[in-house]
Amino acid sequence: MDYFIIAVTTFAGLAFHAWLFIRFRRWIERDLAYSIAGSDPDKRAWLLGRLGEAKAQKIKRRDLQAWLEREIQHYPTQRAQQ
Repeated sequence: MDYFIIAVTTFAGLAFHAWLFIRFRRWIERDLAYSIAGSDPDKRAWLLGRLGEAKAQKIKRRDLQAWLEREIQHYPTQRAQQ
């Protein structure tokens, strides 16, 4: 019985640490996109979509900042038509 308790506690601790690690990585990636986008909410939303595209293309973490900076250059600017 003691081994069972130790095994369950160890597994729960490892699972929790893995969950935290994944959450921290996601927060770091999101904050990177926010810092590149600036304070414009539309630009932030657009760049978060591009971040999803980067994950789909399996862009490596070390290349992510450069990739996002290249993508922000293609942000569609909308000018007020008068």
